[in-house]
Amino acid sequence: MKQIICMNWGTAYGADYVNRLYSMVSRNITGPFRVVCLTDNVKGIRPEVQCHPCPVINIPAPQKNRGFRKVTLWAPKVDGLEPGDALFIDLDVVITASIDDFFTYEPQKSFLVIRNWTQPDKRIGNTSVYRFRIGSHPYLKADLEANHPQLLAKYSNSQTYISENVKEMDFWPDEWCRSFKVHCVPKGIKRYFVEPGLPTGTRIVAFPGTPNPPDAAVGYWPAPWYKRVYKQFRPAKWVEQHWK
Repeated sequence: MKQIICMNWGTAYGADYVNRLYSMVSRNITGPFRVVCLTDNVKGIRPEVQCHPCPVINIPAPQKNRGFRKVTLWAPKVDGLEPGDALFIDLDVVITASIDDFFTYEPQKSFLVIRNWTQPDKRIGNTSVYRFRIGSHPYLKADLEANHPQLLAKYSNSQTYISENVKEMDFWPDEWCRSFKVHCVPKGIKRYFVEPGLPTGTRIVAFPGTPNPPDAAVGYWPAPWYKRVYKQFRPAKWVEQHWK
């Protein structure tokens, strides 16, 4: 049984993002699978998704309700998941090809993650897509909760904290996971005339920050008016094809 997990709390993403993730997974996976969503609002989520309460991490606000909440997945047990490996996928992604290999690549590894695109020379993971072994590194959550004053002062985000403190980490092949902003949107003046591309070998496209997938599909970058001049791009028609 292939386990896929996502998290959704607050108001940034609605149930439609969870439902589309399930749909994309179902079209790009073989064999039995289950999608688990840890959430604080189950309204509107399709019944095939197994919903469980979103865990809370014991650190101060506002960090407890930001990306650091993902660190709760490193607890000895995760509500709704069976022992073994699980594939975490952020909600703001577009799955464009089979994800089967994410479950079989380097099976002995307890943590596989995207190599951070903006700092490729450093061992920093981007946690938009990662496979982890349930209960394999519980000290990550325990240490953050016990020493949050020092750790939150040192680390501005959870993926840097995890990357620098986890005892085992390796990376997916670079071509599997791409960033829409870094790898798809054309550079320079081409962005006005050439549609964002889908690089060969891509399995999942991530959309950290803005734009989100529905924005990319229509060529809209949410930004102040004075930034839209140089952030403009053409509609990415392939996003609409896959993000459904």
